[in-house]
Amino acid sequence: MRIRPTAVLSALAAALLATVGMSATTAFAAEPMNLMLNWTPTADHAPIYYAKAKGWYNDAGIDLTIEAGKGSALSAQRVGSGGANLGIADLPTAIQAVGKGADLKAVMVIYANSPQGFYWLKSSGINGPKEFAGRKIGNPPGDAARLMWPAFAKKTGIDPAGVSFVNLSPQAKVGALKSKSVDIISDFYNEHDLKVREFGPDLGFVAWRDIGVNVYGNSLVVNGAYLAANPERVKNFAAVTQRAYSACVKDFAPCLDALTASVSGLSPENQRDQWGRIKLLMRDDTTTKVALGAFDGARVKSDYELVQSLIGLDKPFDPAKLYTNDYLDKNIRMPAAE
Repeated sequence: MRIRPTAVLSALAAALLATVGMSATTAFAAEPMNLMLNWTPTADHAPIYYAKAKGWYNDAGIDLTIEAGKGSALSAQRVGSGGANLGIADLPTAIQAVGKGADLKAVMVIYANSPQGFYWLKSSGINGPKEFAGRKIGNPPGDAARLMWPAFAKKTGIDPAGVSFVNLSPQAKVGALKSKSVDIISDFYNEHDLKVREFGPDLGFVAWRDIGVNVYGNSLVVNGAYLAANPERVKNFAAVTQRAYSACVKDFAPCLDALTASVSGLSPENQRDQWGRIKLLMRDDTTTKVALGAFDGARVKSDYELVQSLIGLDKPFDPAKLYTNDYLDKNIRMPAAE
């Protein structure tokens, strides 16, 4: 009997795939998917780079492209318009986008607690938010802190119009505060240790969550039309991503290696410090009792009502339709404590 060369090659390929734990279907059926981050990659994105480096997305039939972002507003807009399949965006910003007609749904929360904070120098005469009036706040124009500023101002009893915002890139914030070209900067809590090292006891800080503005932070959002056409692919993406975040909570070292191997210019020490803060932001009753990455419906409704009261929504919608926990493994949960 004559054996065809193609049959031999196919058999050899199948045998090779079997030795690395992959099926021929998985190996050759990976479909392209693009994910737009909220900002440039840092520790909070490390699990995604880890899963990609381990081949988990490819094993799930996903050829993932990761794109750096320029703020939650842009990411939500891109996903909502179909310019990106998935993205990471602050949930209130996503609510605002949907209220303007964006087509998206949140499938996993990363920051169950608000990462937003304000930093200043005590030597500038500021002792707390009550003394923000007449001051300059530096942050990027697409930053979620600008959207939610009226809520912070109302909560602390100051006039929302009593401050001026100065456009800064994320990388320029610390330098601007040091040079005193701005009086205050907004930033995520995961960068806290870097500022403590830079400014020492002169650093002033307030976390939004500590004054009662604890809205959901960074969340994975997917384009609605893409989700309707590819529910299994989105489910696979969510499953891999949830698994990756859980793995990094248990041991961040390989996740840090994957991040720094993919993204140049990052300080490993800074990223390790960031991850310690990020784990605190990931933990709440829902992520520890329901599933890592799960939303609480009452909190989503509260965030929706807050955004609606602050800026209004061109197209009001049912907040229950903004999110789903259906793609999360309920057996994967955040540990209740370290």
